[in-house]
Amino acid sequence: MNGMKIQITAELLDGLVLAILKQDDYYGYALTQRVQSVIDISESTMYPVLRRLKKNGDLTTYDQPFQGRNRRYYQLTAAGEQRLQEILRLWEQYKDNLDQIFYQRGEQQ
Repeated sequence: MNGMKIQITAELLDGLVLAILKQDDYYGYALTQRVQSVIDISESTMYPVLRRLKKNGDLTTYDQPFQGRNRRYYQLTAAGEQRLQEILRLWEQYKDNLDQIFYQRGEQQ
C-alpha cells in the first residue's frame, strides 16, 4: 500500500474481522493475512482484537489438528452477526456523510 494511510478505528477493525468471519471460519494467521490484504495492520494488533471480540461474545473458537499441531479457528456467533449489522449501518451513515463532502452532494451554503 502506497501513499496516505487513513487511520482505522477499533470499531471499523471489528467490523472487518466480523465481515470476514461471516463468510467462513479462519484460523488466526490466515485471518490476519486476509485483513492485511485490505489494510495495513500488524499481527500483534490482530490477536488482542480477536480476544476482545471473543470476550464480548461476538466470536467463538474451536481447535482443529493440522500437521501435528492445533489451529484455533474463529467463528462468528449470532451476537457477532448482530454487531456486524450495527457496524455496517453506522458505516453506511458515516460513508454517506463523507461522500456528501468529498463529492459535494447535499445542500450548499
